[in-house]
Amino acid sequence: QLQASGGGLVQAGGSLRLSCAASGRTFSRSFMGWFRQAPGKEREFVASIDWSAGNTNCADSVKGRFTISRDFAKNTVNLQMNSLKPEDTAVYYCAASRTYGLNSRSRDAYDYWGQGTQVTVSS
Repeated sequence: QLQASGGGLVQAGGSLRLSCAASGRTFSRSFMGWFRQAPGKEREFVASIDWSAGNTNCADSVKGRFTISRDFAKNTVNLQMNSLKPEDTAVYYCAASRTYGLNSRSRDAYDYWGQGTQVTVSS
């Protein structure tokens, strides 16, 4: 089970930190990612991280503003979002993959999804 938290309402230029906790039965994961979905749009890739090596991958739209990280002790993956823009408004989902070698930017690479947390950025 994946549980996302940390969403909320923030003004443009502000920051939020999302967290995704894995609970329940322990499962192996190759990488974890964050996606987002705005009203009327498809779910899109935001960032991913290799769970073991820590290599990260970010969408161009958030590069330099968002940072993905993982915490082994807490078994969480985090998304630090700075310099937020109104166009960042969306429901943010965390996800986990069990398989190495897949394209972490693709929704199809993920086996587990969290329930989503709303991020709203006001102008």
